[in-house]
Amino acid sequence: MKKSILSFKLVVFVILFLCSCSSSRKTAYFQDINKKSPAKEPISNYSPMKIETDDILGISVTSLNPEASSVFNYNLNTVSGTNNSTGNPVIGYMVDAKGEIQLPLIGNMKVSGYTTSEIRDQIRKKLLNFLKEPVVNIRMVNFKVSVLGDVGRPGSFQIQNERLTVTEAISLAGDLNITALRNNILLVRERDGQREYIPIDLTSKKLFSSPYYYLRNNDVLYIQPGKNKYASVDNTYRYVGLLLSALSIVAILVTR
Repeated sequence: MKKSILSFKLVVFVILFLCSCSSSRKTAYFQDINKKSPAKEPISNYSPMKIETDDILGISVTSLNPEASSVFNYNLNTVSGTNNSTGNPVIGYMVDAKGEIQLPLIGNMKVSGYTTSEIRDQIRKKLLNFLKEPVVNIRMVNFKVSVLGDVGRPGSFQIQNERLTVTEAISLAGDLNITALRNNILLVRERDGQREYIPIDLTSKKLFSSPYYYLRNNDVLYIQPGKNKYASVDNTYRYVGLLLSALSIVAILVTR
């Protein structure tokens, strides 16, 4: 009698242990990282974002000639129609199809293919002919990414700086749901007149060294759900319950 009960408990423990191990292997991130000891590796896959057509540049100019420099500083609301609820003036110059913007005093200026820091230096040099000690601040004001699919909060997210990673974007979207496929994420990127479809695997640490780990403007991440999204989770518990019931009946019959 006691041996039968002990055997039954052992079988139940083994089944539950195997189920939990299988579940953790499917949902864990970066499974090939040694989490027992600290490690370091150089970052070699990051490069500053370069400006492209249809980007909007926020440019602010100050100098010892405040009236002259004020012609650069107009509100983005008058350009794009977007709401600026922060109370701070946001300046916007849209990059045209030629990769240029048109600035007061300077005129047309090529900006596509350059970083914001490179453009800042170029503008400052040109303004030395018109302003005393000009100070130029510049950033991209329409940087956004979209996260769709099996996540907590899908949507588009405006980014305040020019550096965003895949993991940060997923965090903004509320992380992946338990039913999402960690090893089959799709990154959609438009660049140089072409659309790229890039597979991403969150279960491997190779993501950190991937050239696609750092996201670009208008990138889209699609998180694919697993088969039978919620039904698969429900069926797991249902099958375990049926199996435990069957084992209980077998244990009772063996005991008798």
